[in-house]
Amino acid sequence: MPPATRAKVIGNLPIEPTSFVGRRPELAEAKRLLSVARLVTLTGIGGVGKTRLALRVAEDSRRAFEDGVWLVEFGELQDEALVPDTVATALGLREHPAHPPLVLLTEYLSTRTLLLVLDNCEHLIDAVAKLTDSLLRSCPDLRILATSREPLVIGGEAVLRVPALTVPDASPTPQALAGSEAVTLFVERATAALPGFALTEENLEPVAQICRQLDGLPLPIELAAVRLRAMTAEQILDRLTDRYRLLTTGNRGAPTRLQSLQMSIDWSHELCTETEQVLWRRLSVFAGSFGLDAAEGVCAGGMVDPRDLLDVLASLVDKSILIREEAGAAVRYRMLETLREYGREKLHEAHEFDDLLRRNRDWYEGLVLGARSEWIGPRQPDLMVRIAREQPNLREAMQFSATEPGEADHALRIAIALFPFWLSRGLLSEGRYWLDRALGLPGEVPTAHRIKALCADCLLTSNQGDIAAGTAQAEEALQLADDLGDPGTRALVMHAAGYLAAFSGDLPRAVACLEEALEVFRTQGNPIRQISTLLGLAVAYGLLDDAARAIEYQEQALAISEATGEFVYRAYAVCALGLALWKTDPQRADGLLEKGLRLSREADDMLATAMCVEAKAWTAIVTDRARRAALLFGAARTMWQRVGSPGAVVPKLESYHEECELRTRRALGEQAFESAFRSGERWTAQETIAFALGEDLGEENPEPAGAATALTPRELQVAELVAQGLTNKAIAAKLVIAQRTAQGHVEHVLAKLGFNSRTQIAAWVVERQSG
Repeated sequence: MPPATRAKVIGNLPIEPTSFVGRRPELAEAKRLLSVARLVTLTGIGGVGKTRLALRVAEDSRRAFEDGVWLVEFGELQDEALVPDTVATALGLREHPAHPPLVLLTEYLSTRTLLLVLDNCEHLIDAVAKLTDSLLRSCPDLRILATSREPLVIGGEAVLRVPALTVPDASPTPQALAGSEAVTLFVERATAALPGFALTEENLEPVAQICRQLDGLPLPIELAAVRLRAMTAEQILDRLTDRYRLLTTGNRGAPTRLQSLQMSIDWSHELCTETEQVLWRRLSVFAGSFGLDAAEGVCAGGMVDPRDLLDVLASLVDKSILIREEAGAAVRYRMLETLREYGREKLHEAHEFDDLLRRNRDWYEGLVLGARSEWIGPRQPDLMVRIAREQPNLREAMQFSATEPGEADHALRIAIALFPFWLSRGLLSEGRYWLDRALGLPGEVPTAHRIKALCADCLLTSNQGDIAAGTAQAEEALQLADDLGDPGTRALVMHAAGYLAAFSGDLPRAVACLEEALEVFRTQGNPIRQISTLLGLAVAYGLLDDAARAIEYQEQALAISEATGEFVYRAYAVCALGLALWKTDPQRADGLLEKGLRLSREADDMLATAMCVEAKAWTAIVTDRARRAALLFGAARTMWQRVGSPGAVVPKLESYHEECELRTRRALGEQAFESAFRSGERWTAQETIAFALGEDLGEENPEPAGAATALTPRELQVAELVAQGLTNKAIAAKLVIAQRTAQGHVEHVLAKLGFNSRTQIAAWVVERQSG
């Protein structure tokens, strides 16, 4: 059956790592504000719990957003120019040649009912505010929940200041303690750190005083609670009291909450050993999460013995300075933003900041150079995952190289090495941003490096349809290559010039340039350049109606790819071969497209996936499976949007799409086609691939026994409107009923049919109408 019959959760909210404590009034108010305002900003000082509150509000609000709840984390981002790219990446969108990230986001979000959670906006406040304002103006069913130390200050913003947790009064009763959110948090975290801990008559008062002295701030309370592994509550209180007196000496009144936070972190720092303190400050150089190998490569030395580093890391995890996370088979660590800021202050005080940034840059440069050397090989999927995880740290490394005098060549080397990653992930604008910055830096760099960077930039710009910029880059690269007199370097320029010519429509020149490049690359035995050139030639010959030559080059590319064990280019080669055969041999084409889908899924390449799904819709209709074709057309539409493309943009491929869609509409009838199309449109990428491959799914979507008779006429009417893609608000307007009433009808339909999502309703309606 179509994947719509399986329950699903749309979005990327993380699972809460610990229990959520208190906040009932704030939860209720935040949800109320979100129901009446399209932008709600949770404000407050660091450590007050804005992020946890936002995530709980988002989780509780899932049902209101058919297209999911999506978290965008800005804490690791330092460059405001990349704010739109970061949002697009969180949504799983890939860039399209003619669409900058803002346009891509607007087109995708304009037709969706969706909640964005923008976390840690304060250091990028202007860029986030500008993007938020633009999206809200263009996307009527978009809502945004932001966390920031200050409001975004744009029209329609509702601001909720997040207070500290409630604390007990002096000399509290046991009943009063039970009602204190701060005490509840302390006890829960204490129990996690020290199983068997409980409030007693002896520790009741110290715990209450700890929570009061820490002003009910969640972060310092959690840091204090973990100390129970080594201290009693009374000892913790004594240490805090000494610091409290220092803060109040010579000042009027009690310390501010910000001072309480500083006091708590200072105290946590003092309780660390000297080696732990050194490693804490050094680890703050990482912009995002990091692995053990990075910590050893960047932070070991001096007081931090490489042999002891893992033990020191574990100790910092035990003290809640670091958070341990499992990412597949790998273990990674990260630091809360407030603790990272503190560590960086200590790094400056120790005069180690610039040195650590340079060591960090050198280590990550080595990482990407090594990944580039292994790119065409069986480790390619693992390398893509690793590079994706390291993006915040790689940006930090490039930022350092771009701002530090005399480091231009390092910036170029990192950007050149990252080029295949940017291209395969569709991060075209980000790639251009860093390549343009690196190419514009003052200082001498090797000519060969500049040529490689110009060629990479040319390929990205021509992919984006910026032919003028690509032409300028190709011309400069060709002049430098001719001056250098190296055939291999000239071939690299011809490869870029060939793709540029293809994108600009000059197919004969594209063939001439790529054939010249291929001859040299074959002599060199460079697999990545051979595969890329062969695929470019295959496409060019195909568009010139030389099918035999196109298939010949596709098969050559496939042979090299299979011999090396790589995935990305193999997916494109297999998919392209399927595209070439879909009319003449649809059964063989179908098998090739399924192979391409498996490869593109392995490589996480959404562009290749979209191409395969589109082509499978064509093979479905030419083999008389009209409903399947309509579902796949809808699914392909969403996938094209995710990669930022309107679809098959090459004229001949566009004509194939139009021909097959028209044939499908005629076979099903307009209403049945639209219902199936909208059903497929709602599928996730994973569901689409599973359906296209037939993995554990049948071809049919059986109707629950007695389902139609179980629904009232009004509920049947509502189900049909759901199948047309209408929101509860739109259904209410069409039927002239209250939105709450429409929501009730939808919930009744879900319950009676035994379904969990609106997509399942849509699939059921399609099946009922076509049956």
